[in-house]
Amino acid sequence: MSNSVPLTDIPKDWVIGELKEFLSFISYGFTNPMPESAVGPYMVTAKDVTGLKIQYGSARKTTSDAFENLLSNKSRPQKNDLLLTKDGTLGRVAIVDREGICINQSVAVLRVNEKLSSMFLLQLLASPVYQRVMLDNAGGSAIKHIYITTVDKMKVAIPCDREQQKIAAILTSVDEVIEKTQAQIDKLKDLKTGMMQQLLTSGVGVDGKPHTEFKDSVVGRIPKGWEVLPLSKVAKLERGKFSHRPRNDPAFYSGNIPFLQTGDIPKKSPYIQRFSQTLNEKGLGVSKLFPVGSLVITIAATIGEVGILEFESCFPDSLVGIKVNPEKANAMYVLYVMRHMKSELDLLAPQTAQKNINLDILNPFCIPVPPLSEQRIISKSLESIDSRLNILQRKLDQRMTVKKALMQDLLTGKVRVTVPESSTGH
Repeated sequence: MSNSVPLTDIPKDWVIGELKEFLSFISYGFTNPMPESAVGPYMVTAKDVTGLKIQYGSARKTTSDAFENLLSNKSRPQKNDLLLTKDGTLGRVAIVDREGICINQSVAVLRVNEKLSSMFLLQLLASPVYQRVMLDNAGGSAIKHIYITTVDKMKVAIPCDREQQKIAAILTSVDEVIEKTQAQIDKLKDLKTGMMQQLLTSGVGVDGKPHTEFKDSVVGRIPKGWEVLPLSKVAKLERGKFSHRPRNDPAFYSGNIPFLQTGDIPKKSPYIQRFSQTLNEKGLGVSKLFPVGSLVITIAATIGEVGILEFESCFPDSLVGIKVNPEKANAMYVLYVMRHMKSELDLLAPQTAQKNINLDILNPFCIPVPPLSEQRIISKSLESIDSRLNILQRKLDQRMTVKKALMQDLLTGKVRVTVPESSTGH
């Protein structure tokens, strides 16, 4: 096993050894097909382990007879055992928090001995260093696997029991803050989804009064006073451009002119705030510069991701620039309605090996168009939620960065925690 865990400068009172020295049991479950109507104990699979927790809401159930009579003991973890996902989605970990569950072969169970705390091991295996080691040593081709015979040989450095508990408690407290922040984000996303459905189909009404009259249209039921127009009637659409071949000729790159790629178009924020490449003046000569405020939409591979430019930029023909006519529509409204109708746009793509659409599909693509004043109210309402989401996402990113730094410091003994002197022995 290629073990690249850095165990240098470890405190002298920590014990270094292979993980198996600190385990009393390590194994994995087995596949036991269950009917959809099973109502017995939970059968936890790899997909049910996320965020350092077991998500029972997504787990299937086994039958009581199978649990009692068919499943071997290795498929029935005990409370406080640690689960490790070993197939498909690799390296996720969680502590078993209840009796009476079982696992299938995509999950391994690790049971610690008296030298090791389950919560400390949870944080250790969740740390970037051990995640990398496990993934680097995964086998298989189409589907990757973590082999428990290599996991139990990983070198680990273990402090005394009290120090393990203190370290685990500190890291768990950060996890709780991260979890609460993620829950706020998820709740706000649900609110936004509901608001988009409501505002982009029923509007906000006139003079504070909701619409009472509706009509059927090619885009569904909408307020009677709304129009349905093709994109070409509210905006000018142009494909990006980079005419030189080969496209990767370095003579055209590394200047100060942003050159967007499809991966730069955000899925969350409305605004395009980053670019992965730049062109020089020679590159600009074979491309096209789009102004600030243009919408940019992906038309190849991933279809319908859209954002608003916060800077002038060029991009290739896998992206389309949409210059909204301000007398016809509000750019932010068009962005939200295009995101809302992304699935409809995706259905128009020819079913080829790599999906793509073109201007012949985009120009006649119809959208609901309320009066401009109503468009502005709708877009501002949705933009305010996106603004709150961005603030929360930044907080989440910061807290996850703090967690990684703490892991690096505490799990290696670089920064020591204070414990009573009487507890320093193993």
